[in-house]
Amino acid sequence: MEQITEVLSSWGLWQVTIGQIAMWLISFVLLYLAIKKGVEPLLLLPIGFGIFMANLPLTGLLEEGGLFYIFYHYGIANELIPPLIFLGLGAMTDFGPVLANPKTLLLGAAAQVGVYGAFLGALLLGFTVYEAACIGIIGGADGPTSIFLSANLAPHMMGSVAVAAYSYMALVPIIIPPIAKMLTTKEERAMVMQMTRWPSKAEKILFPILGALIIILLVPASAPLIAMFMLGNLFMESGAVERLTDVSRNALMNIVTIILGVAVGSTMTAEVFLTPKTIGVFIMGVVAFAFATASGVLLAKLMNLLVKNKVNPLIGAAGVSAVPMAARVVQNMGMEANQQNYLLMHAMGPNVAGVIGTAVAAGAFITALT
Repeated sequence: MEQITEVLSSWGLWQVTIGQIAMWLISFVLLYLAIKKGVEPLLLLPIGFGIFMANLPLTGLLEEGGLFYIFYHYGIANELIPPLIFLGLGAMTDFGPVLANPKTLLLGAAAQVGVYGAFLGALLLGFTVYEAACIGIIGGADGPTSIFLSANLAPHMMGSVAVAAYSYMALVPIIIPPIAKMLTTKEERAMVMQMTRWPSKAEKILFPILGALIIILLVPASAPLIAMFMLGNLFMESGAVERLTDVSRNALMNIVTIILGVAVGSTMTAEVFLTPKTIGVFIMGVVAFAFATASGVLLAKLMNLLVKNKVNPLIGAAGVSAVPMAARVVQNMGMEANQQNYLLMHAMGPNVAGVIGTAVAAGAFITALT
């Protein structure tokens, strides 16, 4: 009987709490959204499964030396995984639209107004300055950057911030259109833009080098993300390292995405996630995203008052970092107003600039707060 009792007492079944069961339900919702609805499946599926595993008792996964402990402490806390994600993103990014129309960089920068606006709002709601910075960065709609900043400033917020960031990235087709339509007329949305030139190969090779030089000199704390982003782009544009470009885009990107998702999910234990602050993160996250979208559109409208070559204000809504989803949404809205309106390449300019802008914003927060 003693042996039977020992076996029974070793079962995790007796250690399950109500909070853990609640987290199972949250994980199942994320798995459902990823598998059935196709909502950011590459991240939400491993995050959802990571949440489920992290809330099973007596597994040892989260203890020092455990698998999830290793994923988190050596992959995220040590700032390895997010920069590797940026390497892959760089190898898939075409800076041609930005170089062809440099003023679109300003539209990507304008979207960061949402980041700082939500930061101030979170402070007013009682979040610490470190937590507020992590909430604000959600407005950039850049998951890896949100995770990178949380790991540096508020690790206990990482799970909720990551889920909020990726959820709102998936909701880009729902969030952007009503805001953009409210701030523009049909005539503005129907405006056709012309690509006046296309950059040379030399320009596209020099841009990641000079871009990294200028940005990192101005905001050194952004170096881990910007350096890898520009390196990945240089891989692609040079044409000299096709194998490295392919690995960065595909095999490496897929491997680190799995580790990233599971590691983020493992931080979402019941005692950390089931708090009033988590609700605040999701509310302020959507506020940040809305402000970012509106800021880009409004700057585009202001720009049209000052420059000769007008831009369709819709492309300002693509200044968030959700590449290329935001640009595709802008393309669809433009064609809805005018079937001959092809805005995708123009929208990619502020969309790519938004990636850089959010990374710089994260670096600025780290510099100011550490």
